[in-house]
Amino acid sequence: MLEAKNGDVVKVHYTGKHTGGDIFDSSVGREPLEFELGRGMMIQGFEQGILGMKTGEEKTIDLSPEQAYGEINPEMHFTVSRQEIPTEIDLQIGIQLQAHTEAGQPIQVLVKEIHDNSIVLDANHPLAGHKLTFNLTLIDITPKDEADKKPLLFD
Repeated sequence: MLEAKNGDVVKVHYTGKHTGGDIFDSSVGREPLEFELGRGMMIQGFEQGILGMKTGEEKTIDLSPEQAYGEINPEMHFTVSRQEIPTEIDLQIGIQLQAHTEAGQPIQVLVKEIHDNSIVLDANHPLAGHKLTFNLTLIDITPKDEADKKPLLFD
């Protein structure tokens, strides 16, 4: 029986939970997640947890923040003038907004604080700083040599 290794294309069903048990994401009821192991397409700990699994195998992995989305980086908190926020946005602590970097790249930010003349935004990933648990089921493995033979599909 095949074991998942770097370069293989895998299909995985997963359920991601916070340490308290609250589910933050799941593929159950949808198509399984498909990706190539070792390409850095997924968080490090998720990929590491799948390595060595066999088709049909189920596993639970616990990830530290470093293995998942990293620790909270205080440098990703920044203050903007309240005038920079469009007036039609109903500002509330905890809502997500889309902003743009100086290079024009869109990023998601979370409203952390609201002051009379300024707003504090957090550009860390929403799961940064969290320990996470994933329940995994490996559905399928396509070995690298077979995955290389698949035709490219274009939308």
